[in-house]
Amino acid sequence: MTPTPIRELHVEQLPIRVYASEDELGRAAAADMAALLREAVDLRGEANVILATGNSQLAFLRALRADPDVPWERTRVFHMDEYVGIDPEHRASFPRFLREHLLNHVRAHEFFAMAGDPDQVDTICRDYERQLRQHPADAVALGFGENGHIAFNDPPYADFDDPVWVKPVQLDEVSRKQQHGEGHFDTLAEVPTHAITLTIPALLAAKRVLCIVPESRKAAAVRACLREPVSAERPGSILRRVEHATLYLDPDSAALV
Repeated sequence: MTPTPIRELHVEQLPIRVYASEDELGRAAAADMAALLREAVDLRGEANVILATGNSQLAFLRALRADPDVPWERTRVFHMDEYVGIDPEHRASFPRFLREHLLNHVRAHEFFAMAGDPDQVDTICRDYERQLRQHPADAVALGFGENGHIAFNDPPYADFDDPVWVKPVQLDEVSRKQQHGEGHFDTLAEVPTHAITLTIPALLAAKRVLCIVPESRKAAAVRACLREPVSAERPGSILRRVEHATLYLDPDSAALV
């Protein structure tokens, strides 16, 4: 049975649902995502989804892969960022993360894995944007970083009106510290300084946006994105201005709102 939120509110156009635990949040978001993918397949015979990576997405991915009614065989999977210069077998590689936590457990129709080859960055960006435009996303699952970023659109570099859908970026120090803190790298010095990311217009082009944000370490970012002015200084705040997003929180991440 799909969990019921313990609290619901709206901030501008953004509906917010708070669930009793991270596990319930993940199961609720997965049920909503599964329904969206089934709806797309029923309508067009195929579905396209963009998925985030990171520890905050684990409960959601675990529930999504356990749902027997997700039409994976008709679903294309994209992800939203990758480090420049990282070994694709490194534990922090985002395609590897998705394979370990989802794609090795299901039979997706196709997975578009973004490479991080430093000698091919421009080509990678152009090719990935072409694939995204060729297969418009039915849904995207994303989160907030500790600095309010979505994908790797960090506050110093985020652009709500970005003219491209995929681009190289320099990583904010807060993002780099978060990646180290989550255990993806042994030292901060090992965390790459640059990445390739889907831009904010690319993420918001999906028909539905599911923003999945558990854990107390995200509480300050949630408060800033919901209570402070909409600004590229807190990229996740843009979700308050769109009509097709939902924010999923647990008591820890919702503690300051």
